[in-house]
Amino acid sequence: MTKDALRISRRKFLTAAGASTFGFAGHSGAQSAQRISDGRSQRLITGNGEWTYEVTPAWGALPAGMTFGGTHGAIAEDNARNIYVSTQSATGILVYTPDGRILKTIASQFPEVHSMVHAVENGVEFLYTTVQKGTSDENWLFVKMKLDGTPVLKISAPAQAGFNAPNAWRITAALPAPDGSIFIANGYGDSRIFRFDRQGNYLNSYSGKGTAPGLLNCSHGLALDARYDQPLLLICDRENRRLCHFDMDGRYVRTVTEHLRRPCQVSFHGDYAFVSELEGRVVILDRDNAPVAFLGDNPRKEQWANYEIDPNTIPSAMFSAAHGCFIDRDANVFVSDWNKTGRVTRLAKHRA
Repeated sequence: MTKDALRISRRKFLTAAGASTFGFAGHSGAQSAQRISDGRSQRLITGNGEWTYEVTPAWGALPAGMTFGGTHGAIAEDNARNIYVSTQSATGILVYTPDGRILKTIASQFPEVHSMVHAVENGVEFLYTTVQKGTSDENWLFVKMKLDGTPVLKISAPAQAGFNAPNAWRITAALPAPDGSIFIANGYGDSRIFRFDRQGNYLNSYSGKGTAPGLLNCSHGLALDARYDQPLLLICDRENRRLCHFDMDGRYVRTVTEHLRRPCQVSFHGDYAFVSELEGRVVILDRDNAPVAFLGDNPRKEQWANYEIDPNTIPSAMFSAAHGCFIDRDANVFVSDWNKTGRVTRLAKHRA
């Protein structure tokens, strides 16, 4: 068997297998979430091996009168290491210090930001966002904004791409390409991937809805995968339960891995990809895109992707609907759960 064939065989085996096969407690939750006492307090632990994490208590707690209104969104970090968390409320985007204190709120005119990617261009920092709902008629909109929330570019449904039916443009993710062009995923619409130039002019569209290789069913998340010889788009093909690679010209390259629990967003740390899954888990994939660890693995299927659930009923080291996912430069992991009141969890690398 060739080296590449061995990698493919290993990836298929690992992604098809249950977590408990490898002692990751995919069903029992015994290792996925532990309580460890140090004599003073109990620490909440999740993960396994070198990817063992500890819940940071009360990180991101909100002051009286402020609400998430749901956390059907994303998480990002700026150069000063401040953390940005989007909400489903007039709060807009919350800006936290690294230790979890609220600095300010921004972009209140966009109360439902679904995705955020931080970018630096000519020394200036921006957020590339997709907006589900604005306070005016600006719904389902791409917005490139400054760190104070000021819009500098907006993109709406491109008429030349054949958008005639109502609600056809329902975008879920966006990111800048290395050449400055912008990719936008129409995940809640027809699942096509759209490309615009840096000024927002429509260039092309790719893929579409389906189950065959190269087609997508809810192109929910986009990430730039720089782990290989050339940069690739990594797409969370949520309802097909897989991740797919496309090149920078929009051509399908391969299906990366399958049998996931409805992958939503991806964040990278070196050769490792952290994938939030709407069905109660974060999976960590190595460079071969085989799973090496699971975080917050929830054994209670009735809680998976349950928007109505009270997050206070879910253990802090478990997730019900992991939606937003971000890993910072120190390998701390931030996860936002999709539910009616919202929850954000910070996981710090565990030190025994």
